[in-house]
Amino acid sequence: MIHSVKFKCVLDTNVIYPLWIRDLLMWFAYYELYTPKWSKNIFDEWISVMIRKGIDEKEALVRANKMNRAFPDAFVENYEPLIDSLTLPDLNDRHVLAAAIKTNADLIITNNLKDFPEDYLASFGLKAKTPDDFFTDIIDLNHDLSVQAFKKLVLNKKNPPFDEYDVLDIFRNNGLIDTANYLHALI
Repeated sequence: MIHSVKFKCVLDTNVIYPLWIRDLLMWFAYYELYTPKWSKNIFDEWISVMIRKGIDEKEALVRANKMNRAFPDAFVENYEPLIDSLTLPDLNDRHVLAAAIKTNADLIITNNLKDFPEDYLASFGLKAKTPDDFFTDIIDLNHDLSVQAFKKLVLNKKNPPFDEYDVLDIFRNNGLIDTANYLHALI
């Protein structure tokens, strides 16, 4: 088995907010295919997006707390002093890079690759990938555990229940086209 919990990934807000992407990220982490990392800034943004999208503030906090309880080592601290020294196209993304540097992450998972220039990230020993590219890389490295994680995600969808093919279609509709096609070929 090739996988490593030592492979650390900072999850940008835009990959945590979409429920189905977040769920697959969490199940892959649960199966120790990688180690997730996030920060207070990332969660503050996530909570703000949830509230803007009509989720009650109390429920938004419950969701954030659940993730922190499920992965207590994911929370990056003391990254704030690095923020002002960083230069990115979108200044509001510097906190993501700061958290990645502070935790010695291998990767930033984001849907905004343009905001994380490849050369600049490389100067910190980092890369950024979309969730679709990240998932297909992980599946490449470990078919069996990836399929187990996917099947566990499906089994936990009970209200309403979904089958594997429903979930694969939902993944495709959420931009995880290659991931869904890869998993489909394996099940």
